[in-house]
Amino acid sequence: MPKVIAVLGVGPGLGLSIARRFGREGFTTALVSRTDARHATYRTALAGITAPTYTADVTDDAQLRAVLARITAEAGEIDTVYFGPADAGTGITPLTEAGADALRVPFESIVLPAARLVEAVLPRMLERGSGSLLFAGGLSGKYPMPMLGSLAPASAALRMYVLTLHAALRETGVHAGMLTIGGLIERGDIHRMFTEQDHGFTVGTLDPDAIADKAWSQYVERDEAEAEFNAMAAV
Repeated sequence: MPKVIAVLGVGPGLGLSIARRFGREGFTTALVSRTDARHATYRTALAGITAPTYTADVTDDAQLRAVLARITAEAGEIDTVYFGPADAGTGITPLTEAGADALRVPFESIVLPAARLVEAVLPRMLERGSGSLLFAGGLSGKYPMPMLGSLAPASAALRMYVLTLHAALRETGVHAGMLTIGGLIERGDIHRMFTEQDHGFTVGTLDPDAIADKAWSQYVERDEAEAEFNAMAAV
């Protein structure tokens, strides 16, 4: 039976590239997003790959657990999960102006859902002695980037959570890996929105297929905690 990867927060950029890369290796790629508006387009883009689609808000614990249960029942036991953090929803507040609430929202939409995902899938992975947990996060979690203000603490927390998880799982057969990304991911929604407007400055772009290739290498080699992709000239 094919292995299953659950791609949580799939979009036309990195999420779709992750699905395509693992699908090329024979994985069933279960795609999860908040709406089904683009699911038909995703399935067409993944022609030849088994790619069932699901609708769920993965920042909601009940919906997250329900969709993971559906994937397991319909596609098979989940071998790998990829988590692309959700939009924090409230924009960016400069840290010099941010109160506790401005910092709390990104934690609730990025860090806590990642921990709930691990809570849901890790016990079975540990029982099997196999599995992989892959996460995408921002470069502001590694380097001070004042322009990302209130998002930076949550990015740093997610990064350290995954790196520590990687170390804790080292002898278990389960792998945790971080994709630390600085730049606009080509074909992604943020890239489209950014290029449609003149922001007065330039941000470098990244090829989602190259990032997905690295994610596959992390999965296969299982010894690398973090891969950095930096197209930010100032960092």
